[in-house]
Amino acid sequence: MSIKAIVTDIEGTTTSISFVADTLFPYAKARIQQFVLDNAERPDVEQEISAVRAEAGEPGASLERVGEILVNWIEQDLKITPLKTLQGMIWRHGYESGQLKGHLYQEVAAVLRSWKQQGLSLNVYSSGSEAAQVLLFGYSEAGDLTALFDHFFDTRIGGKRDAASYERIKNTLQLPGAEILFLSDVVAELDAAHSAGLVTMALDRECIGDGFGAHPHVTSFLQIDLDHLA
Repeated sequence: MSIKAIVTDIEGTTTSISFVADTLFPYAKARIQQFVLDNAERPDVEQEISAVRAEAGEPGASLERVGEILVNWIEQDLKITPLKTLQGMIWRHGYESGQLKGHLYQEVAAVLRSWKQQGLSLNVYSSGSEAAQVLLFGYSEAGDLTALFDHFFDTRIGGKRDAASYERIKNTLQLPGAEILFLSDVVAELDAAHSAGLVTMALDRECIGDGFGAHPHVTSFLQIDLDHLA
C-alpha cells in the first residue's frame, strides 16, 4: 500500500518548541485572567469557564479563581480542552493584530504544498485546539496554509498517547493505517499511532540521532521519502 494521507503534529514537528513555549504560552498566560474577567458573558467563553470549573472540581469558583486555575494549568503545561480553547481565543487577537506570526521550519510550507499537489490528504493532530491550529497555519510566516489541510484534529478526538485516538482518525479519514503516515517528535505518540496500525516517522529536529525506538527518524521534511516507507 502507498501513503494516501499524512497526519502531522505541530510542536517540534512543523514548528519549533521554543515558539510554543517561549512565545505562545507566555502571551496567553499574561492575558488569560483579564480575558476571563472581560469576556465572561460571551456564550462561548461562558461555556469554557463552566468546563474549567467542572474539570477543576470547583463548581462555585469565582471568575478570579477560574483565572488562577488557568494560569496554574499553563504553568504545568496541562493538555486540558477548555484551557486550550481559551488560549486559542487569546491567540486569535494576537495573530489578527499582527503581534503573533506562526513559526514554521524553513522547508515545511514547500513540502506541504508538494504533498498536496501529489494528491495526498494533509491533516494536523495537536494538543492545541483546532482554532489555535488554524490560526498558526493561517497566520504563518509562509502565509495562509489552511487550505492545504483536510482536518485539524485536537484533544476532542482523544489524547495523543492513546491508540484509540488514532483509530478514530483512521475512521474519519476512511483509510487503513498502512496508508496514513503520522509525524511527531514524541515517542509515546508515535507508539500509540503504531499500535493503531499507522505508519510512523519521528522528526528529530534537535539532531539527537537516537531515542526514537523502532520508529525511523529524519531531521527535516525534505528527508521523508513517501515511496520507501514500511
